[in-house]
Amino acid sequence: MALGSCSSSFNYDVFLSFRGADTRHGFTGNLYKALDDKGIYTFIDDEELQSGEEITPALLKAIQESRIAITVLSINYASSWFCLDELAHILECFKSKNLLVVPVFYKVDPSDVRHQKGSYGEALAKHQERFNHNMEKLEYWKKALHQVANLSGFHFKHGEGYEYEFIGRIVELVSGKINHAPLPVADYLVGLESRLLEVTKLLDVESDDGVYMIGIHGIGGIGKSTLAIAVYNLIACHFDGSCFLIDLREKSNKQGLQHLQSILLWEILGEKEINLASVEQGASIIQHRLQRKKVLLILDDVDKHEQLQAIVGRPCRFGPGSRVIITTRDKQLLASHGVKRTYEVKLLNENNALQLLTWKSFKTEKVDPSYKEVLNDVVIYASGLPLALEVIGSNLFGKSIEEWKSAIKQYKRIPSIQILEILKVSFDALEEEQKNVFLDIACCFNRYALTEVVDILRAHYGDCMKYHIGVLVEKSLIKKFSWYGRLPRVTMHDLIQDMGKEIVRQESRKEPEKRSRLWLLEDIIQVLEDNKGTSQIEIICLDFPSFGKEEIVELNTKAFKKMKNLKTLIIRNGKFSKGPKYLPNNLRVLEWWRYPSHCLPSDFHLKKLAICKLPYSSISSFELDGLWKD
Repeated sequence: MALGSCSSSFNYDVFLSFRGADTRHGFTGNLYKALDDKGIYTFIDDEELQSGEEITPALLKAIQESRIAITVLSINYASSWFCLDELAHILECFKSKNLLVVPVFYKVDPSDVRHQKGSYGEALAKHQERFNHNMEKLEYWKKALHQVANLSGFHFKHGEGYEYEFIGRIVELVSGKINHAPLPVADYLVGLESRLLEVTKLLDVESDDGVYMIGIHGIGGIGKSTLAIAVYNLIACHFDGSCFLIDLREKSNKQGLQHLQSILLWEILGEKEINLASVEQGASIIQHRLQRKKVLLILDDVDKHEQLQAIVGRPCRFGPGSRVIITTRDKQLLASHGVKRTYEVKLLNENNALQLLTWKSFKTEKVDPSYKEVLNDVVIYASGLPLALEVIGSNLFGKSIEEWKSAIKQYKRIPSIQILEILKVSFDALEEEQKNVFLDIACCFNRYALTEVVDILRAHYGDCMKYHIGVLVEKSLIKKFSWYGRLPRVTMHDLIQDMGKEIVRQESRKEPEKRSRLWLLEDIIQVLEDNKGTSQIEIICLDFPSFGKEEIVELNTKAFKKMKNLKTLIIRNGKFSKGPKYLPNNLRVLEWWRYPSHCLPSDFHLKKLAICKLPYSSISSFELDGLWKD
């Protein structure tokens, strides 16, 4: 048997290829009846379709629309040009469309087919006489015969058992394959075909040389699970057993790893009554029972190493040809488990994003042109994240243009809870200090140069900043991005940034002065002008717009008096009426462009300052050096 698709988009379960004169009214007719009796929808051509020398378009279409092809290789099969062309086309579909091919060697030796001996050699010799001007076609047939003979199938020898028992075994196998129900996928898929192609290349399912583990990683809501389901539906029926453990992170927390181990054994072995005393016992039983089985196992949404240890372990736990697919947000988790074949799911391009949003919003691919502007606004806001496009599109289904405009403003002000909850999973998995680093970047330092971020936050967290940055990259929360040879910058998806900002906003929804980080112009000006500073504020990062009319900020000179825990103060481009009379001595980073005074406050100590920049101000770097030394 060879690789075939388990997708549900087929018109036939089985396509029968056979030599009509040999087996139509005998073996093949009985096989067709047995398949039909089991409710297996089988294509069997009528005699008219085989009357010519060319395969008809209807027959080619039937092959392409079948899940399984059974080739009944009888004694005179190769004497028919028609049968040989049909076989060659079946094997083309085996390669290009993942058709499952089951050869049946009916009263012929597989080696005769493989090496074109016996009746097969005689038939090819006659064809050679006729096709001596077209040796390419002859080689095409020989290659097809050799290839089909190398596939695993059934061999019926004359005098060995009853035909009805032999047919029963074929029907049992076919029934088991088509009874594998495909998992439901999204109602509208875009950009999936190219992703499927890349992952199936990594899987190399046709090879039985060893056990391959493949990791699919990316940010939350990007479509990792959807891709894994599509892969599962495509290849699952080519394994001795298969299991898709969905939402593994959530289920392992609620039900425990032993329960998941039991599900795996039940799905593959069909045994419900397996009581496991411990995770260790479960791992041992999985290896003992499955190490000789070719299995497909998909672990969806893995977030801890112990999950992989308990369920997957090492490749020797499963039989040759097995495949394990792991979806995760954490690339480091894959590396630490020795998963070398990985695929990163990318954001949708603008065209695919628009297609998905249009379908979710209107259930059609064509819409009123008047919606073009609002559709483009949502595409820009979602930045290629399928989750956001699906949630927003579904919420705006059937809404007017004015309702779209109003909703977009609301999403930009306060992101959707549905989107944030999924994105926040990666944040929740961080250590406490890593959470703070992430929030610092999301609120204040997104798109800053990597070296600058490291320098600023080192003043907060010490020399472990590079490690923290690395963890955030591995968990798909940030990226290190550089272009045109420039220094790399720290970037993150807009919605992940919104998620971080929303976490800080929730610290005090109505009183910004009670939040740990301030970055919005209006919030900061309110705090500085009205002297509303509190000890909760740890970072103020204010970058005034460099365009438009410049307004003077009426700074309250005691604005920083109560900000005892302020560690970073960055103000760029703004103009202030006067300078502060007080700065917190806990400051580690002070950057204030056009600092509005000739000197720093007299009681301000610079000892804790790691970074002090006052460009375009009347305090020179020479004076700062003197203050530092004092």
